[in-house]
Amino acid sequence: MLAGTYCVRLILQLLSETMARRGMNLTVSDQAIRLDLVAKARGVASAEEYFINLPEPAKHHLTYGALLNCYCKELMPDKAEALMEKMKELKFASSPMAYNSLMTLYTKTNQPEKVPSIIQEMKTNDVLPDCYTYNVWMRALAAINDISSVERVIEEMKRDGRVTADWTTYSNLASIFVDAGMFQKAEEALKELEKRNMDNDLRAYQFLITLYGRTGNLVEVHRIWRFLKLAHPKMANISYLNMIQVLVNLKDLPGAEACFKDWESKCSTYDIRVANAMIRAYAKEGMLDKAEAVKKRAKMRGARLNAKTWEIFMEYYLNKGDMKMAHWCADRAIKKGRSHGRIWVPPREVIRAIMAYFEENKDVAGAENFIELLQKVVNDLEAEVFEALVRTYAAAGKNSPGMRRRLKMENAVVSEATEKLLDIVCVE
Repeated sequence: MLAGTYCVRLILQLLSETMARRGMNLTVSDQAIRLDLVAKARGVASAEEYFINLPEPAKHHLTYGALLNCYCKELMPDKAEALMEKMKELKFASSPMAYNSLMTLYTKTNQPEKVPSIIQEMKTNDVLPDCYTYNVWMRALAAINDISSVERVIEEMKRDGRVTADWTTYSNLASIFVDAGMFQKAEEALKELEKRNMDNDLRAYQFLITLYGRTGNLVEVHRIWRFLKLAHPKMANISYLNMIQVLVNLKDLPGAEACFKDWESKCSTYDIRVANAMIRAYAKEGMLDKAEAVKKRAKMRGARLNAKTWEIFMEYYLNKGDMKMAHWCADRAIKKGRSHGRIWVPPREVIRAIMAYFEENKDVAGAENFIELLQKVVNDLEAEVFEALVRTYAAAGKNSPGMRRRLKMENAVVSEATEKLLDIVCVE
């Protein structure tokens, strides 16, 4: 996906350069678009160079705004703020776009407290907010736990005759209320969201299902699902995945099973993510046979089991105290991750538990093989992994003369207790 996106950007950039070579006159708008493409294809430094080399008439509010947006997307506050000050001097900050970029930057860099002052500055300078402005303002206020001000913002938006709140505004508001535990107000916002979804936008339905699920309203989840199926008879796998996850979280396993069976009967591609959601639901309820049956069916339908599949089974066996199977599943997860070009590493506590299992069983070969596999996905293993290995050698009564040299090469600084064991393990 990332490679495809990069190729598209590069093609667009090459087309833009071809236009320039052929002497085609680029408008200021074209220059701004091209600057954005340069940033996406070649990085911010190249975009800066492009901007510097623009003729003075082309250094307009649009190209300045494009460069500002690049800084904000790349989370470069110092450069963004300096450029914004320059834009103000040149009277180029007269639209909400530049302010929106800066406020988004602040929310992404954990500085939401700066947003209200930006809003005040906009009001002082008679820069009228747009729908995005109100949305980012509300999110910033929610981030500093000022929910009463969030409600005042939505009221101000309603009074603003220029701006019409769309469904994304009420999705944003509902999410804020859910996070604050204000479920009744969240559901009122969701009703407004539903009213504004006149185009039957799939994303709106997804938000409705997810957010009603977070309020615990199973009846509304099923109602919205019925509307979604009517509006989009040929639904994507992601819609089923979302619904199954919501139903599982609401403890409606029969509903999740029915949804999964409906998906299986219609899907053209057997998406392992959907199967994994059902496998996890069964595993969580201790229904190993059903989880295994879904895994088997997925393979028969052509799905490729992935690291997540084996991670789910690993967690099941860990909870059951079956360390032999937990290790086997962790081994499969690591190998599956590598074969799919994605690194999967067991959580630290899982590595610790598996190494303790080898130590308890005096299984030096198992411990060594596990460490060898881990080192294919982890650059630097923690010292505690090697300490467990030393204890395993000691428990098994086996020697490893080169262990100290090995630990030094691994930059593993071990405890005093382990050093004493090394006196035993490293005997020739």
